[in-house]
Amino acid sequence: MKSAKEKTNVMRLLDAKKTPYESHCYLDSGAISGEEVARALGEDPARVFKTLVTLGASGAHYVFVVPVDRELDLKKAAKVAGEKSVAMLKAKELLPLTGYVHGGCSPIGMKKPFPTFFDASARNFEKICFSAGKIGYQVELAPADLEGALRFSWSDLVKD
Repeated sequence: MKSAKEKTNVMRLLDAKKTPYESHCYLDSGAISGEEVARALGEDPARVFKTLVTLGASGAHYVFVVPVDRELDLKKAAKVAGEKSVAMLKAKELLPLTGYVHGGCSPIGMKKPFPTFFDASARNFEKICFSAGKIGYQVELAPADLEGALRFSWSDLVKD
């Protein structure tokens, strides 16, 4: 696993909050899917997380962060968000809303803050990985340190 040479906005935001993290680059691997990224990093897919943006029935947006090898349960997501239902945001709407492209979306540093929920399984690990806000880059940090860098809630979010 290579350490990232380039600093992304996510890394700069973590630096500004003095949040300890490690950066990783997988640009040369050709990895596209979350599970391919986990393999490129040499990590357990349960410890590598993907960021999903949804639209609630009310018109509000929500961010859910789940393991790359699991699927977001939309019913559980709606319940924790206090919505009747939530649906995945269309890929073409992601960049204008968040400032991130599909495959490089991070829960940290979006254009504006949205209610964010991490799958509770992240607490089972000493450190987790997720996108550093740019395709080919990941950050790795302790879930406890994440709490000082981002406002979010822990919830059971994945399909059983």
